[in-house]
Amino acid sequence: MKKALITGITGQDGSYLAEYLVQLGYEVFGIVRRQSVAENQSSRIHEINDQVTTYYGDLIDETSLYKIIRRVQPDEIYNLAAMSHVRVSFDVPSFTIKTNALGVLNMLEAYREVTPEAKFYQASSSEMFGNSVDNDGCQRLTTNMSPVSPYGCSKVMAYNLVCHYRNAYKLHACNGILFNHESPRRGTNFVTNKVVKGAVEIKKGLREKLELGNLDSSRDWGHSYDYVRSMHLILNHTEPRDWTVATGETRTVRQLCDYVFKSLGLNYRDYVVQNKRYMRPEELNYLKGDSLEIREKLGWKPRYNFEMMIDEMISIWQDRL
Repeated sequence: MKKALITGITGQDGSYLAEYLVQLGYEVFGIVRRQSVAENQSSRIHEINDQVTTYYGDLIDETSLYKIIRRVQPDEIYNLAAMSHVRVSFDVPSFTIKTNALGVLNMLEAYREVTPEAKFYQASSSEMFGNSVDNDGCQRLTTNMSPVSPYGCSKVMAYNLVCHYRNAYKLHACNGILFNHESPRRGTNFVTNKVVKGAVEIKKGLREKLELGNLDSSRDWGHSYDYVRSMHLILNHTEPRDWTVATGETRTVRQLCDYVFKSLGLNYRDYVVQNKRYMRPEELNYLKGDSLEIREKLGWKPRYNFEMMIDEMISIWQDRL
C-alpha cells in the first residue's frame, strides 16, 4: 500500500485528492494547520475522516515538517498548502511570501533530507504568468512569467525552487501549473462561489445586491476534481518534469454572472454592483491555458465542462440555503 502525504489536505484540492487516493488504495496522511474552530479545518474531509490520518503542522514550522515526514515515510508528497487568495495577498504580502515560497523551501529540505526517494508534487499556479500571453492567446510552460501579485511572485519562487532541487539533487520533484479550478468546496470569498452563493441568496430573498471587483477579467475555469486527478498523473509519470493543466477555454467574470443569474431566472445587471474594495492594485486581465501536452502524453481529460461545474455549485447552494 503506497503512502501519500498531503499538505493542505483540508482545502478544496486537498480534500478531493485525499478522496481520490483513498479510492486508489493509498494510505493517506495529511498536514493540518490548527484553527481555533476545529470544525472549520475538517469539514471538507469529514466523510473520509476515518480513512485518513492527520497531523498538526505548518509550512513555516520546519520542525513539524521533519517530524511528520519521518513518522509517515511517504512514497508521494503533494504540497498543496498555501496562502491561496490572490486579492488577500496584497494585504498580507509578507505572510504570503513566507508561506508560499519559504514554506516550499522548508518542505523541499525536509523531503530531501528524510525521504529523497519519494516523489514530490508542487501546486504551481497560472497566476505566475501575470499578463504574459503567447501570440495564439494561450499560456504554457514556455510563456514568460511576469506575476502581478504577491501571490504570483511567491509561486514563481516556489516553482523555481522545485526545478532547482530536481536538477541539483536528482529528486523526483514536479510542478503542476494549474489554471483556476473551482467546486462546491471552494471558499465563498473566491469569485465563482461568491457569485453562486450570492445569486442563490438573492433568488431566495436573503440579500438585495452582490458586490464584486473587476467584471471584465477573464479566467480559464475547471473543476477541482478533474485537476487533482492530473496531480496524480503528473507525479506518477516516469520522468519528473512540469506540466500545464487547463480547460483551454476562457470566460469573463461578467459571463460567469450572466450564466449563474440566468440559471436562476434573474438578470445579473439588476443585482451586481462593482466595489473598488475588491479590485486588485495590479490586475491580471486574462488567463487561458494550453494543456495539449498532458492530454496527449498522460491521457488527462476533464470530466466536467464549465456549465456542469457551475450547475453543481448552484444545486449545492440551493440545498444549503
